[in-house]
This record gives sequence, C-alpha cells and structure tokens, in this order.
Amino acid sequence: MKGGISGIMIIINVKDGESLDKALKRFKKKFEKTGVLRELRSRQAFEKKSVTRRHVVKHAIYKQGMNAETV
Repeated sequence: MKGGISGIMIIINVKDGESLDKALKRFKKKFEKTGVLRELRSRQAFEKKSVTRRHVVKHAIYKQGMNAETV
C-alpha cells in the first residue's frame, strides 16, 4: 500500500471471564480510532481541497452550534 496506513495490527487481549461481545466492542472502538475506514472512503473519489475545506468549516459550525445548545 503506497503512502497509506499499512501493517497495522490491532491486538485485543481478552480477559478471563470477559464475554466475546465486550471484547468485540473494544476491538471495534480501537479499529474506529485508527481511521482506516474513514481514509478508505475519502480515497474512493477525489475531492478538491476547496471542497474539503468547505466541508471542514461546515462541520465546525455545526459542532459549535451543538456546543452552544448544551451550554
């Protein structure tokens, strides 16, 4: 894989008496943090930098509005 995330292995140690569902949930959380899926989706189609910047600004405005409502 060129220039991307390669060779990453997620290791989850299953504790004694821990259910498989809990271990799977921890795995999913760790996998989400790596951002592999997010990067894969972003690479599926080229997006101009101006469009990406616009999306980031829109998201920031949305998050700021959400924070204003909770405060």
